[in-house]
Amino acid sequence: MADVELKDAVLEAMRNASGPVRPGDVAKALGVDSKLVSKAIKQLKEEGKVHSPKRCFWAPAE
Repeated sequence: MADVELKDAVLEAMRNASGPVRPGDVAKALGVDSKLVSKAIKQLKEEGKVHSPKRCFWAPAE
């Protein structure tokens, strides 16, 4: 899976979740390694698309 596709998939998984999620939960849902999800979340954070409402949890910035 390419970086752009993974970032889109991670963001979509966060939008579909009922609340803030951990990277490991997103990785399980997408069937990918949690390190890849963490890398995608870092990129999404730099782009201002996600935020961390509490430690170790992430949610879309909308």
